[in-house]
Parts: sequence; C-alpha cells; structure tokens
Amino acid sequence: MTCLLVQTRRPRSVATRRARSERGSVSLLVAGVVAALVVLSMGAADVARVLHAASTAQTAADAAALAAAQALAIEEEGPTPRDLASEYAARNGATLEACECEPGTFVATVSVRMAVGDLLLVGGDRTVLARARAGVDLPAP
Repeated sequence: MTCLLVQTRRPRSVATRRARSERGSVSLLVAGVVAALVVLSMGAADVARVLHAASTAQTAADAAALAAAQALAIEEEGPTPRDLASEYAARNGATLEACECEPGTFVATVSVRMAVGDLLLVGGDRTVLARARAGVDLPAP
C-alpha cells in the first residue's frame, strides 16, 4: 500500500493579501513626517535668526540715537552727532542709514540697517531696518 501525501493550500484571506501589498507603506509615511519636521525646524531657525537680527538692530539704533542726542545737548568740540551715531551703530554691528540730528534741537532720530545673513529656506541676503528716536530734556535755568 502506498500512501500519498497531498498538501493543500488554504486560500489566503483578503486581509492577508492586502497586508502583504502594503508592506513598506509605514516607512514612506515616516519619511514624509520626518521631511515635514525638518522643513518646519528650518523655518523656525530662520524666524529665530531674523528676530535676533531685528533685536540687535534695534539695540544699535537706540544706542546711536542716544549718542547723537547727547552730542546735540552738550555741544562740545569733537565728532558731529551724525559721526557719533554712525560709530555707535557700527559698534553694535549695524550701518547708519539716516540721522536727523539738527543743531539747536535736543532730539535725534536715526535709522540703521543690519544684515541677517543667509537663511536656510529663503535665498538671498536679507537685512533688517530699525529706527529710534532719543531726546534730552534739560532742566530749566
């Protein structure tokens, strides 16, 4: 007597076939999420860099305006109020754009420009502009 062994294949369910056809789709989803997070992180870094440059430019404008106003009020020999404003702006890493420093007044208004540098998501050289106004209130004689 001969024994014949026959193996029968059970039909695979639809869920099993679908699971095999979608193998690897999770890794594509993870790759997409990671790419989105990288882009968002780069954008956040760009925003932080611009805000830091704007804050530093405002500090430079404030210092330049105070120096110019003090020079207008004291009227000493030496550099002009505009020269002092330019010097103080440069000390803080900015460039003086404009200085409204009229002799005879005690108010100085300055504008300074500061480079932001290269950003990660946006090409080109970006700059920020800051303005400040300072005045000296002298006591009455």
